[in-house]
Parts: sequence; structure tokens; C-alpha cells
Amino acid sequence: MSNPDAVLARMREYMVGPTRFMNLHACFELGIVDALRKEPGLTAAELGTAVGAKPDAVEQLLHLLVKEGFVARDEATGGYRLDGLADVPEPDLQRVLTFMGMVKTGMLRQLYYLADSVATGSVVGLKKLYGFDGTMFEAAGEVAEVRAAWGPLAQNETASVYPWFFGSFDVPAGARVLDVLGGNGLGAVMTCQLKGSPGLRVTTFDRPTLEAECLRNFAAQGVAEQCSFVGGDVLEELPGGFDVLLLKHFVDMYDKDEVLTVFRNAHRALEPGGQIVVLAPVYPEDIRDTDDYQADFFPSYILGCVVGRGGLQKVSTYGSWLEECGFEVTKVTAKDPADIPADAIINRVVICATKRG
Repeated sequence: MSNPDAVLARMREYMVGPTRFMNLHACFELGIVDALRKEPGLTAAELGTAVGAKPDAVEQLLHLLVKEGFVARDEATGGYRLDGLADVPEPDLQRVLTFMGMVKTGMLRQLYYLADSVATGSVVGLKKLYGFDGTMFEAAGEVAEVRAAWGPLAQNETASVYPWFFGSFDVPAGARVLDVLGGNGLGAVMTCQLKGSPGLRVTTFDRPTLEAECLRNFAAQGVAEQCSFVGGDVLEELPGGFDVLLLKHFVDMYDKDEVLTVFRNAHRALEPGGQIVVLAPVYPEDIRDTDDYQADFFPSYILGCVVGRGGLQKVSTYGSWLEECGFEVTKVTAKDPADIPADAIINRVVICATKRG
């Protein structure tokens, strides 16, 4: 892109990004879209009455939706109806709105402090807005607004990702499995349910403060005899003697030196020939791939809203790091493109590697 005018035009897309987002989201928040779904043909005045807003303001918001083809306006009557939005299935629309809600509540204000977060290596927005010194994961346990923004998205992600994830690798019968940073124990429960065999044992490893919740969940799901909990710090050491290690949803939250430390700790924790299974979003091998939106989203999200460090890598990068730490990559699985919604931002893979030596 060597043409200065083309560069400036591209920069214009960034300038209107936040306003475009909030305009669309406000039409859903105010109930304008729902009103048109119930009664097509409403005018701005009628919509204003229905949603409790000034007709002139409603009309202003709808200009963008008409421009984008989401909504259509009858020039003769001044009435509006859903256009492109009318054909979107309700479950798909709710998935998008859940994500947009997280962006609004969990990201926009915090990203005002993005440069400060990068400079300090911490999520400055959480300190400024909530007085919380820590990560988004930790804040979700204490700050209701953060939990409300992030929780529904996490539930959606679990429902869509975990069945595919557990179908991407094998667990030997009677294996000892360590779910690293397994949180509330859901991964361990699903391992028992989806990979069960006589003698299978699954251990959740995470912060000691999560032990009580994990044990309650194990008991509630009827897997207390198969599952256990060990507390500790993944950057210090992992308990040993395991056949399979699951590393789900977190390697992108660490910088390179920390990821290498985790992989080396995993190598020591595995029995000879043991397997490490990594679930992570990844960048395309050519970052200029315009159909991939992860570089648009994740640097700001991870650095400015979640942990203040880390970031996605390419599959080849993770592969080289695993090799460096004594593993041989045996399998890389990506989702079938046909199973990925058109609105998806995240592109995950499952990387399986076997311990050498």
C-alpha cells in the first residue's frame, strides 16, 4: 500500500470503527431492532415512542443501518423494516450480540489505557475503572461488571469449542491426565465424560484458591473418585508422573520466555512418550491474510483488557518452541471451515506433541 491516499483512506476506517460499533450496538440496546422485528414499517416517530427516544435521534442512528443494508427505509412512507438483519437466525444473532456486549462493557473503556497497559505490562484499565490490580480472569471472580461482560461469552465458547477439542486427540486407556490451569474443573469433568476408561485419573492444576470450587464441581458431576486438584504456579513447576497434559486457552496469555518455561515444566511432568495437547488461537502463517481478523482484535484484547502481556503466535512458532523444549509435534488440527460462523474472529488449533527422551 504505497499510495498515500490509499493509506489515508485505510486510516479513515480505523477512525470510524468505534462510532460504527456503538451506533449499531445502541440500536439493539434501545430496542429499535426488536421493535422493527415485531412491527415492520414503523416510522422514526413511531419507533421513538416505542423505545422512549427522540424520533430525530432514532432517525440519525438508523442512517448507518440503512447504509449497511441491515435495515431498509421506504422513501414514500418513511417507514423502516429489517433488511439484512431479517434473515439472520436468532441463535446466530444472539451469539454476535453476546460478543458485542463483551466488547462494549469489557473492552472499550479499558482500551483507553492500552498504551499504559503495554508500558507497564499490566491491565491499567482494571485499576482505573475498578481499583483492581490483576488480570481479567481474576477480576471476573470479584467484580460483577467484569464477570457479567465476560461470563456469557466464556459459556458460549465452552459450548462450541470443547466438543471439537476433545474429539481432536486420543487419551490412552487408564491414563493419568493433568489439566493445566483447569480453572473450576470443567475440563477435568469433560475429560472423564468424553475420554473415560477404566483407571482414568484426571487432575486439575491451578491456583490453590480454586480447590474448593473444583472439588464441589467434581462431586456434583459424580467424578470425585476420578478427579483431584493440585494447587501451584505453572511458571514454577508442575506435578509429575502424567501421561497426557492439557494446555487449554492460556498459552497465548504469556510472553515467549514464559511459554518456554511452561513447555519445559510440562516436559518434566510427563512420563516418557507422554503427550502434550495445546489448544490455542493462532495467527495465519502470512499475517497479511485479509480474511483473518485476529491481528485486528487480539493484541488490544490481551494486552489492554486481559493480562497485559502475551499474544497469539503462528502454528510454526509454537511448533519450534515445542521442539526446543523436547517435544515432537505429531498432529495439528483446525476446525473445518464449514463449522466456523461467518462472524467468527477466533481461529483455534489443537497441537499434539510427544515427549522425546
